[in-house]
Amino acid sequence: MGSLAGRVAIVTGAGRGIGREHALLLAREGASVVVNDLGGANDGSGSDAGPAQQVVEEITADGGKAVANTDNVASWDGARALVDQAVQTFGGLDILVNNAGILRDAFVASMTEEQWDAVITVHLKGHAAPLHHAAAYWKAQSKAGADRQASVINTASASGTFMPNAGQANYGAAKAGIAALTLVAADELERYGVRVNAIAPVARTRLTLATPGMGALFAAEVPEGEFDAFHPANISPLVARLAAADCAVTGKVFAVQGGGISELAGWHDVATVESEGPWTIADIADRIG
Repeated sequence: MGSLAGRVAIVTGAGRGIGREHALLLAREGASVVVNDLGGANDGSGSDAGPAQQVVEEITADGGKAVANTDNVASWDGARALVDQAVQTFGGLDILVNNAGILRDAFVASMTEEQWDAVITVHLKGHAAPLHHAAAYWKAQSKAGADRQASVINTASASGTFMPNAGQANYGAAKAGIAALTLVAADELERYGVRVNAIAPVARTRLTLATPGMGALFAAEVPEGEFDAFHPANISPLVARLAAADCAVTGKVFAVQGGGISELAGWHDVATVESEGPWTIADIADRIG
């Protein structure tokens, strides 16, 4: 029996890349998986039911349980339908892995409103909407007396936490928002038996291959037999552990890449200046710059 036997999971953006690896591993560990993917291009345009269905077929061929979902998680109604499908198909929901995302990179001075809105919507709202409907389900279950051991794993990014990347103001802002959302949700949902964490993964995906200044690094070939530090499968074991019923970790954000996992901390004091009376502009200039 795997570590997730009997648990029901949703993985968004699970048709390719990191999300696909999450879905495959969760299923191998015994979870029944709703494989969500709209099937769009890197920039979010278009749709294709094929990627989600292909992952479902991989899981079922290996003896696992899975169903495809192509709802738009950036839509409140789409997210509701996704959660409802998990409950109706598999009898409940224990794990939500928010992973779906797109890129529309541009420098701040040239970024269009549509580029900004699209990325913020898919990433930040695309996390908040499934989280909302899953939380409402878990709240109702808790109030009905159910003993929940649920888990949410959100997907932040190095770009929004410890490694800001020029050309990704929209993406970085969304990912920083997801990290903050994670901490707030962890505080709110603990009373219902729900843990909430986030990961900031670094791996080779179609999005990172398209990231300015980084594509060549991720595209570098790895000699046969050597450890591929950028393979997306390296990310999923942490997600599987955070999803387990016996894991107690909550309210954390972890950077994960290859063989390394680092706990991240948010904004904190690094230096303080104080005044015995009201500040003057001159005082601030002398002491801060």
